[in-house]
Amino acid sequence: MILLVRRIAAVCALGAALAACGPGNPRAGSRATPPAPAGPAPTRPPTLAPGPGGLTPVFHHGPRSQADRTVALTFDADMTADQGPRAAAGERFDHPELITTLRTLKVPATVFMTGRWAEEYPAEARSIGRDPLFEVANHSYSHYAFTDDCYGLPTVAEERMRADVTRAYAAFRAAGVPEAKPYFRFPGGCYDRRALRALSGTGVTAVQWDVVGGDAFATDAGAVSRQVLRGVRPGSVVVLHCTRSAAPATERAIRTIVPELRRRGYRFVKVSELIGSAPR
Repeated sequence: MILLVRRIAAVCALGAALAACGPGNPRAGSRATPPAPAGPAPTRPPTLAPGPGGLTPVFHHGPRSQADRTVALTFDADMTADQGPRAAAGERFDHPELITTLRTLKVPATVFMTGRWAEEYPAEARSIGRDPLFEVANHSYSHYAFTDDCYGLPTVAEERMRADVTRAYAAFRAAGVPEAKPYFRFPGGCYDRRALRALSGTGVTAVQWDVVGGDAFATDAGAVSRQVLRGVRPGSVVVLHCTRSAAPATERAIRTIVPELRRRGYRFVKVSELIGSAPR
């Protein structure tokens, strides 16, 4: 028994000695592995400075540089809070064929997504959000209007506007979107000073556009592509839709728009790059 105890003690001593020389022990001297260098701190996506009185800033287009012809294609993934029964009945508010075409053509894009859309299609929201080709931005939770008389949309009460935006970000996180950008697009593009004031302090930049794609409820892909191609200038933000039932011609139009703009010397970028290059 005494011999056994002595052998156990010797093994323990050997183990302690080896541990003292291990790479994780600070006493190991030159044999210790140095701590890994800290990686670069994550950078916050660019935003515009608040407007007068702290109002939410509004972005319409980037620099009009002929030397660097950039254009941002943006797609609104619309689904209002009350459209659940229509989705349950088979109406498709997503458009996976469009996303596949953008990937095939290697086109960066910004998807302005409603929180309700992310709830209905969490796997697609997650896939878009984790693809470095795309960025997800906020299009409200409910897709209700932030002003009166906005294309017949129901309206959000002023005291609920901020909560509607933050609820959308919560829906993105729940769907597994790793990072939604601090960009907000008003439903219908409708806003006024009251809405800009309601969202002040959220840190978002409201993103509008200078080219209307005209794809909402359109069935003529040629008409959509012609309208976009006529309107694009350097720095343009193009508004289109990522909703199959409400914009069935968009994917076909993209197959014409993208090669033609590239032929004209345009480079496709996400909204974050346009905002980052905007004068401060």
